[in-house]
Amino acid sequence: MKPEKVFRVGSVSASVFVNTVDTENGKREIRNVNLQRRYKDGDEWKSSSSFGLGDIPQAMSALQLAFDYVAEKEAEVS
Repeated sequence: MKPEKVFRVGSVSASVFVNTVDTENGKREIRNVNLQRRYKDGDEWKSSSSFGLGDIPQAMSALQLAFDYVAEKEAEVS
């Protein structure tokens, strides 16, 4: 599944995924955020969900951007 939106700050990315669920009031979109850090191991790029002290400010910024995006989408009236 491809993310709806990706926010990158340095080596950290917050990806927003949208799922459609059936409710008693009809279909509803639910968004979830995946946070990861990219790093290079030799010649190969890898991902991790572990963050060091230097990564945390980037993670916080990426999450804030994702939060603002998801909150705006949740506030939209269809």
